[in-house]
This record gives sequence, structure tokens and C-alpha cells, in this order.
Amino acid sequence: MHLATWNVNSIKARIDHLKQWSDEAKPDVVCLQELKTSDEKLYVPAFEAMGYAHHAIVGQKTYNGVAILSRLPLSDVVVGFRIGEPDPQSRLVRATVDGVRVFCCYVPNGAEVGSDKFAYKLAWLERLRAEVVAEGLPDGEVAVCGDINVALDDLSVWDPFGMDGELLYHPLEREKIAALLAAGLVDSYRASKPEGKEYTWWDYRMLGFPKNHGLRIDHLFLSASLFARMQEITMWRPVRKWEKPSDHIPVSARFGPRA
Repeated sequence: MHLATWNVNSIKARIDHLKQWSDEAKPDVVCLQELKTSDEKLYVPAFEAMGYAHHAIVGQKTYNGVAILSRLPLSDVVVGFRIGEPDPQSRLVRATVDGVRVFCCYVPNGAEVGSDKFAYKLAWLERLRAEVVAEGLPDGEVAVCGDINVALDDLSVWDPFGMDGELLYHPLEREKIAALLAAGLVDSYRASKPEGKEYTWWDYRMLGFPKNHGLRIDHLFLSASLFARMQEITMWRPVRKWEKPSDHIPVSARFGPRA
């Protein structure tokens, strides 16, 4: 299986990019974030023309919105959180595909350290951990994918000293991700590339991409059993050079057959 995640930053603006990249990469399953539309059904014909006959799509006007697109059948689709109060924001959808429980996540940005939105982000990450644990870790095959909006280590930040304590690289955010991983997940990129210094997001402002002032905030967190089958992980950096790109790039992983 070839599994990918991509914050497209508006499916309307990036539908042609998705097709171009999908034709090249040929992923079996794509987790999308930040669809930015409540008219998600309008895009189903385009998704199906790309070969994604199976889909779980949760849109939201102007903001948020997530989707799982798959060439393989999806089962047990769940939107949002099962535990606790419903989340009014469309940030989470999960489904089982080829025996893998796939979470597509768009973690809140947090806006500003210390703000109500930052507190919402921390609480959201706690809820995500509870949901993942409830799905059967550590024994099952689980992938938690998406725009996690947290850089995990110094190699994942272009200026770790300047950003330490700032939004997206705050100790409280990293603690929540550490707790999520401790539940039985592996940061697949760092585990396979201990010295890797690739990024997945660059600010549109201040020549962020030309200067390579980026962050690795889009992740594929895998259960140990699924990580054992991973053959490679790819950061699709050239996509950021396309005309009017998303500020994020796709990240994908290929998995070998089960023993």
C-alpha cells in the first residue's frame, strides 16, 4: 500500500495539483486536510476520475475540512471524536483500509501561545491520543496522518533556537505529541532518517521557501507493526515549486506485504 497525506490549503485552488501529483505518485490512499469548502460533493467526480472510487469527506465552509481518498474499499468510517463532546470543527476522519486504521487529522494551529485557541489545540491533541488508544494500540496497524501543526525536534525546524517556545515548536505542544507517540506510535520519518532535515511547510511570506525557512509539521505516525512494513517515506518537495502551490507538500510512505 502507498499512503499519503497533504494539506492542500483549499481543494478548489489545488484540485489540478492533486491530479498532477496523484498521476505521478500514484498513492493508493490520500489523506487531505484544509479542504476549505462545504461543497465537498462537487469534487467527488474529480476524485473518482483520479481513481479514488472510495472516499470519506468532511467539508466545512471557508476553514478546515478533511478527506480520505482511496483506491481500496473503506470501512468503519468515523467522523470526528467518538469520545466526549462533538467537535464543531471538521478536523478528523478515520477509516479502515486494507486492514490499516487510518486517521486523517488537521490539528488546530493554535493561533498564539497562551490564547484560547492554543488551549483548544492542546486539548484536541489529548483527545486524539484517547481516540487512537481506543482503536486498539499497540497491537493493531494504525496510521495517524496529517497536518499535525507541531514540529518535533530541532532538525525539523529551520531556526530551532529562535522558535523554541513559539507556536508550532512550543514545549507543551511537543509534550502532547510525545504522549501520543508513547501510546504506541512511531514518527516514521525520524525513525527511518535519524539525521534527516527535510521540511513539509514553508510560509508564503518573507521568501520562506526560497530561503528554506521551513518546518516539518506534516507527519505519518505509525504503529510498530505497520512501521515494520514501511519500505520508504518520501517528502515531495518539488510540488512546492509549482505555480500557486499549497504552503504544504505531500508526504507519502510505501508498505510491503504482511509476512
